[in-house]
Amino acid sequence: MTEVAFHFNAPDRLGYACRLLRKAYLKGARLLVLVDDGERAALDAALWTSVVGEFLPHSGPNDPPHVQAHSPIHLASATDHDHGASVLVNLRAEMPPGYGRFARVIEVVTNDEGDRSHARERWKRYKAQGIEPQRHDLKLAPQE
Repeated sequence: MTEVAFHFNAPDRLGYACRLLRKAYLKGARLLVLVDDGERAALDAALWTSVVGEFLPHSGPNDPPHVQAHSPIHLASATDHDHGASVLVNLRAEMPPGYGRFARVIEVVTNDEGDRSHARERWKRYKAQGIEPQRHDLKLAPQE
């Protein structure tokens, strides 16, 4: 069964996503990141610049298929293709379709009340499907 974790109180969605993706990448994970089309370019740029002297290898839907196939991190607006990822990171307001194909789903939630409201709805839907989501409050977590 898919493990679902909500990371609440992210002060900056894209900044937190970069740190999360870096940590997972360094552990050897392959990730699919669901991000709205309007935020994808900003996340792409942040992955190039988030850590001085480092690049987090990633691809997007406009990259050639061979680049997508070899990228450990793929940015997308849909889960049509999992790109070999075992971890799905959801930065969108909607419930990720096909999330059950992934071993783990990480939901990133900011302090914005609209974002929190959407997260509560996703939490309820996961529970209705028999999944007990984990809660990680970033306000209480030690900063890396």
